[in-house]
Amino acid sequence: MSSAQDPFYIVKEEIQESIDKLQSTFHQWERISSDYGEKVRLAKELLASCESIEWQVDELDKVISVASRDPSWYGMNETELEKRRRWTSTARTKVGNVKKAVLAGKELNGTGPASASGMRRELMRMPNYHQAATSNHYAARGNDDFVESESDRQTLLIKQQDDELDELSASVTRIGYVGLTIHDELHAQERIIDDLGTEMDSTSNRLDFVQKKVGMVMKKAGVKGQMMMILFLVVLFIILFVLVFLT
Repeated sequence: MSSAQDPFYIVKEEIQESIDKLQSTFHQWERISSDYGEKVRLAKELLASCESIEWQVDELDKVISVASRDPSWYGMNETELEKRRRWTSTARTKVGNVKKAVLAGKELNGTGPASASGMRRELMRMPNYHQAATSNHYAARGNDDFVESESDRQTLLIKQQDDELDELSASVTRIGYVGLTIHDELHAQERIIDDLGTEMDSTSNRLDFVQKKVGMVMKKAGVKGQMMMILFLVVLFIILFVLVFLT
């Protein structure tokens, strides 16, 4: 299955867009120093986005776990699975770092952008951290429906491909039987032609033999004998003609 049709890459693009938007909002949050209300509003928005993205990444991990049980059935190999695991791990790390930086910024209420940036750089060097959170009900429902519909569509496509392969196999089998029948018929015709050629050779040899015998008889009979033979044949022809057409 191509990347354009694989549900993983479709969801991955959506999550990547959400991460890009999250990072852009995070940079905007870092630059705010005087407007406390706006900073709090952006912090709440960032935390909600982090929870939603974390849930989506968790769902992708579940899909990868299911695919890892039988990779060949889903048209994948261990290299592809490992590539997907690395991407989800990286995505979770980015979201986790933003979340920790925002939480730390809320605790250090009133810190300037330089301190927040320094804290963010320090947090980026920390190992991966994941905190389970309650996902938004409507986002969860929408992603569940999407994953389920894509899974059903993929199953239907596989079934259709299996049916088409079965029909193709049956057609190839029928063509094979027709080819065998044609081969047998050609072989029989070849035997008939060989027998006919043999009969023609035999008849030709007998005809040559008769012609030689007739020539020898005509030669021995002379002119008078030839005339008598011709007269006899003419009389025989007349008799046969009368018998066939007049009786």
